[in-house]
Amino acid sequence: MQAIHSAAGTTPPPSQDKDKPLQEDIRLLGRILGDIIREQEGAAAFTLIEQVRQLSVGFRRDHDPEADRQLKALLTSLSTGQTVSVIRAFTYFSHLANLAEDRHHLRRRAIHERAGSAQEGSIEVAFARLQQAGITPGAIAQTLAKAYVAPVLTAHPTEVQRQSILQAERDIARLLAERDDISARAQLFAGSKDALTPRQLAANEAQLRARVEQLWQTRLLRHSKLTVADEIENALSYYETTFLHELPKLYASLEEALPGQDIHSFMRMGQWIGGDRDGNPNVTAPTLELALRRQSEVALRHYLNEVHALGAELSMSSVLVKVTPAMQVLALSSPDTNSHRQDEPYRRALTGVYARLAATLTQLTGGREAERHAVAAQNPYGSAAEFLQDLQTIDASLSRHNGEALALHRLRPLIRAVQVFGFHLATVDLRQSSDKHEEVLADLLRTARVEDNYSSLDEAQRCALLHRLLCDARPLRVVGAQYAPLTVSEIAIFEMAHKMLQTYGREAILHYIISHTETVSDLLEVLLLQKEVGLMQGTLDSAESQAQLIVVPLFETIGDLRAAASIMRDYYAVPGVAQLMQRSGGEQDIMLGYSDSNKDGGIFTSNWELYRAELALVEVFDRLEADYGLRLRMFHGRGGTVGRGGGPSYQAILAQPPGTVRGQIRLTEQGEVIASKYANPDIGRRNLETLAVAMLEATLLQPTKPATPEFLAAAQQLSDASMAAYRHLVYDTPGFADYFFTATPIREIAELNIGSRPASRKATQAIEDLRAIPWGFSWGQCRLTLPGWLGFGSAVQAFLEQPGTTREGQLQLLQAMYRQWPFFSTLLSNMDMVLAKSDLALASCYSELVADTALRTRIFDAISAEWQRTVDMLALVTGEDDRLASNPALARSIRHRFPYIDPLHLLQVELVRRWRSGQNDDRLKNGIHISINGIAAGLRNTG
Repeated sequence: MQAIHSAAGTTPPPSQDKDKPLQEDIRLLGRILGDIIREQEGAAAFTLIEQVRQLSVGFRRDHDPEADRQLKALLTSLSTGQTVSVIRAFTYFSHLANLAEDRHHLRRRAIHERAGSAQEGSIEVAFARLQQAGITPGAIAQTLAKAYVAPVLTAHPTEVQRQSILQAERDIARLLAERDDISARAQLFAGSKDALTPRQLAANEAQLRARVEQLWQTRLLRHSKLTVADEIENALSYYETTFLHELPKLYASLEEALPGQDIHSFMRMGQWIGGDRDGNPNVTAPTLELALRRQSEVALRHYLNEVHALGAELSMSSVLVKVTPAMQVLALSSPDTNSHRQDEPYRRALTGVYARLAATLTQLTGGREAERHAVAAQNPYGSAAEFLQDLQTIDASLSRHNGEALALHRLRPLIRAVQVFGFHLATVDLRQSSDKHEEVLADLLRTARVEDNYSSLDEAQRCALLHRLLCDARPLRVVGAQYAPLTVSEIAIFEMAHKMLQTYGREAILHYIISHTETVSDLLEVLLLQKEVGLMQGTLDSAESQAQLIVVPLFETIGDLRAAASIMRDYYAVPGVAQLMQRSGGEQDIMLGYSDSNKDGGIFTSNWELYRAELALVEVFDRLEADYGLRLRMFHGRGGTVGRGGGPSYQAILAQPPGTVRGQIRLTEQGEVIASKYANPDIGRRNLETLAVAMLEATLLQPTKPATPEFLAAAQQLSDASMAAYRHLVYDTPGFADYFFTATPIREIAELNIGSRPASRKATQAIEDLRAIPWGFSWGQCRLTLPGWLGFGSAVQAFLEQPGTTREGQLQLLQAMYRQWPFFSTLLSNMDMVLAKSDLALASCYSELVADTALRTRIFDAISAEWQRTVDMLALVTGEDDRLASNPALARSIRHRFPYIDPLHLLQVELVRRWRSGQNDDRLKNGIHISINGIAAGLRNTG
């Protein structure tokens, strides 16, 4: 396959020599893939795939319409078997190209750092800025002492990768890095006739071939739908490969940058998998228990491995070195009586530590760890703090007796890991929709003869009743009564949460998120359910009451965001609530949902209403902090795509409204974005570093100054016009929903086994009921990427033509906003990225799936017109006619990728047409689903 291995089929100009290693990696991987296809699928298959590649590259590179015509004619003439073969080839190439690009990203970053020019989002750049601003290391450490940063992994169904595929790709990434190391050594010893290098490269290539061959022979798709247990295991794999190892390295880098300062463990991990029930009936009390048990097992087995390795390393003899009295006590208390280790206090102590950890593993998870026991498992730790204390005793002894170097490599990272991950690994959030809580309370109140029809009460009546019950010491449940299945299931979740907190510690579950929070009663209901099972101790009117879970409202729709501040103000005005939260830790998380607000009102209005809501909430909590010491923490429900709040996290955090970060931020990491950010450990550490330094810069440098009244007024006008244009097309245009369900592969996506959650909230074809994830995923697959830009073009056009103003004056105002206001410039930069990934020509191929010619023409023409308006208006405001002018790395990536994604789109359309016409060949369906995987991999942010 002559050049599935030729990157983009072009030779880079001399100015792009820095990308030569990327080109070489892609050629290497493409050559290996081509050889495997020729050997295993035959010369004819190889020749066909190469013909498709040449035509696609020719069209993209030379804009040759004849190549486009020939390509489409060829692809529509293929048999089902040939089609699936071509789809598989280009899908695997997309995966391999991702790995090469990730390697090149790390390579370029290392080159910059060696040259003394660290990149944006790094500790080096951030600390240089802080130092220049006169902020001392002590002030930075004090900020970290009060900070809380948490990426939260969720199980939203956009992750199209199987674990076996991910593992093979991790191996390929490691082998690519190894090639760089071999090449670097060859350069270092140039002229020394190092004969090993060619053999090493050949051995490396042989291993690469084995892994690529494994990929080719491994099924890309799941035959059965993911279970919640599968999703738990998928998430845990990232802890094993990345988080457990890389987070301690991040802290070590911070300690190096802040010598002599005590660095608080401010960055923790969060998890929704196993606790998020909103719209997912498969999440129950047993799955919550499973999630925490498996999380604990992963953490404890990591600790056991590290303690075992420490035992091998810390072989010092008491004949040669001294130990502290505390270390002596720890060694003497060990059950290790082996005579060979009697003069090795550290080994004896670690044998005892291992025995206690092994017993803890069995006690908390039922797991066994017998293979390395020097002594029997015994005396489990009562808490992670006890284990930590033993490790710190060993560390203090080493530090005091010339063993500092021995502590740095493994012991200190282990200590940090225990501080961060405890015995629970990650904080599991609970989430449920507010209407489900209402149903449960209605059932409990009716059965208890307190209120026959709770749902019929108005808001004031509900709040009064809930407050009275929160101040009543008696429970609601009636012994022996029969409750609805939902009530039984939901109460079981609360009871399991109570049990899990007792088992795994306070950090195991901290937050209870209420989807669709619309009223104060939505919050009080969850407080009452906590009280019902003992998660809230005491009554609301008592001076000793505490709640173990933070009740977290999730404001999602445009209407919810607009009401957020008043809801929170009224909630804390309920007698006893502020005092309860003060006693319960003084923290209040508020989650902001990007997905539904975007689907509701379009990208500009969604972002603007989020901005306004944050400012309004800060104003409310400034008063609450002054009166009760309550701290506000924003939790950003960012999705993978820009249309769901995605985009670069660093810029997004720095663009937050002034005063809204304050050292506190949580944000979701979703779908395939988790793999792209954290599957590679080095890239994972860089992404974690970016979150940390963005928080520091946003808190201490406050790069986002308050916007001028003129900017704010202009944004409001743009939002109003954008939302009107968006809703006119999406909700008010007859036939738009029919067009969407026909001209995108939404129906085929819903059949993919890529998550345990249904694609729609209800069994309808109403856009209102569709989940935001498949909504965005589908528009990405057909390359319209509509949620990421729709409405902006019309909004700017209307703003420029506003009566009583001049076009020149209005444009100058927008250009000033772009230059001076991070909120506006970041939003436009994200739109730029989305538009760069869109393609009207390919989208028009998908529109041909709509049989109704009049409907197809009417809707597609309307979309195309708004797309062109947005492109024109964006260029006018930014002054940049070319997409991604300010992001050459992404522009390069897209330029290389598109020729290899085009055939996947064209074949997907052809197969969907055949499938929907009634050709019920399972190979057709399989081909469609593989093409979805390949396009998702090629575009890299689909959901």
